[in-house]
Amino acid sequence: MRESRLKLTAGFAALIIVSVLFIVPFLWLLRSSLMDLSQIFIMPPQWIPKPFHFENFINALTVVPFGAFFKNTVIIVAGVLLGTVVSSTVAAFGFSRIRWKGRETVFAILMSTMMLPAAVTLIPSFIGWKTLGFYDTFYPLIAPAYFGGGIFNIFLLRQFYMTIPQDFDEAALVDGANYFQIYWRVILPLSRSAVIVVALFTFLGSWNDFMGPLIYLKSDTRFTLALGLQMFQGSYTAQWDLLMAASTVVILPCIVVFLIGQRYFLEGITLTGLKG
Repeated sequence: MRESRLKLTAGFAALIIVSVLFIVPFLWLLRSSLMDLSQIFIMPPQWIPKPFHFENFINALTVVPFGAFFKNTVIIVAGVLLGTVVSSTVAAFGFSRIRWKGRETVFAILMSTMMLPAAVTLIPSFIGWKTLGFYDTFYPLIAPAYFGGGIFNIFLLRQFYMTIPQDFDEAALVDGANYFQIYWRVILPLSRSAVIVVALFTFLGSWNDFMGPLIYLKSDTRFTLALGLQMFQGSYTAQWDLLMAASTVVILPCIVVFLIGQRYFLEGITLTGLKG
């Protein structure tokens, strides 16, 4: 009994230490956002701002058009989220619940594309979108989500769908349902946790995406929040106080979304690994 308590205590202590290591950068960001520029890098570090400069947030959100950046980001994230959830759930349904010739071979080929670095397809993709006339538009950032939603999301959902007994499909077919009705009325309601996991991954990835907007967007009026943060950094200096304040505001939606969906996130991650 005593040995078990010691192991439990040691486990909790290790978790606390790791948690502190992860939370320190966020605390540094938060304290820097409330400091004057001259206080941020003094040594030894000053953790409590004296005084608190709450005006940093107002200045950060007004010195650059953050309202327009926020609107652009929401449009892109909403489009990507909808496309990814719809297309990945449909594709995963086809790879897990419908038997067709060559299914496993096609899925294996798609899985192999995960080993392909994104940099390899960057230039051909850019040339293709520019040739189509979609450079400096949101289409290159949104449209790909409607063509499968990403092989990782398909794999994640497929693993979950395979844990649902085939008896449900057979019972629905006997009752006269078609495959779309099975997908919509049987599989989706039972896979809510896995779908929420995909939605969370997609939201976080799209919200924080920097490379995509940097490559495809040229006009300042179409910039996203990730690109907007770069405006606080010049060639030789940076407005670190405003940059920290703006960064705090940008990551808040990510924290809120994760806190709301963390129960489904943990449940979905656990369940999607039950069966290969």
